[in-house]
Amino acid sequence: MYRSVILLLLSFSAFAHEMTPSHPELKLSHVPGVLKAEMAMFNKRQDVQYYEIGVFTEDWRPVPFVSSYRLAKLRYLEHLNFDVYIREEDATKATYLCSLSKLKETADYKPAVSSRICSRFR
Repeated sequence: MYRSVILLLLSFSAFAHEMTPSHPELKLSHVPGVLKAEMAMFNKRQDVQYYEIGVFTEDWRPVPFVSSYRLAKLRYLEHLNFDVYIREEDATKATYLCSLSKLKETADYKPAVSSRICSRFR
């Protein structure tokens, strides 16, 4: 029984996307009062092309941020580098930086697994 559960979990991990680093560091940006995190994403899912970026508190409330990509288009096996900017006053609240796959349903295909990857700020 446990072996089948482990195999099932391993098979789902093959459909996920990647986001690095896992513990991003907020550094000073070129704008006074604003911090920046440098991130990278890699799409390992053929069925997903869009990912939503979000920043959250420890209890999953949204934190205001700016990025070139709130909704990033990322084709299969494509790599994307992006920066996330957060005000210094919100930096103490920001705990998680997440990307969520946005599933597109058609008449022929209904994806079953959505993937969310979260990195925790240092």
